[in-house]
Amino acid sequence: MLHIFIDADACPVKDEVYRVANRYGLDVTLVANSWMRIPNGQRAVLEVVGAGLDVADDWIAEQAQTGDIVITADIPLACRCLNKGARVISTTGKLFTESNIGDCVATRDLMAELREAGEITGGPPPLKKNDRSRFLQRLDEAVQAIRREYPDHSAST
Repeated sequence: MLHIFIDADACPVKDEVYRVANRYGLDVTLVANSWMRIPNGQRAVLEVVGAGLDVADDWIAEQAQTGDIVITADIPLACRCLNKGARVISTTGKLFTESNIGDCVATRDLMAELREAGEITGGPPPLKKNDRSRFLQRLDEAVQAIRREYPDHSAST
């Protein structure tokens, strides 16, 4: 069953996911360390996991499987989900793949070293309108690709 998992604590594109999921009749699970509001009437559920480093990531990585979509900006989580066969999209619309995840991990590690050395301060830039548009396009493309590849796996009933 095609399912969308959202690494939800800091996800800025939840509303976009709800729209796409509603259009295709897909279930969405938001995974977070604390309660958050989710829309009524949507096929969305909130999974509140315990506090702690990587608890939400561990839950998502355990549940995700081939034919699912994971929404996250967390590169180690993206790598784990790719290894399980899920498609992974960042909140800016970057599609993580087997061919680019190694570079993403290396860049993440380099940036962490630069932050530790004080060379870089601050977090990622705010999400822009074109990031949201790219995200929507990538999510729609991923849903379509999974539906073509796994026709019996594409929608909940």
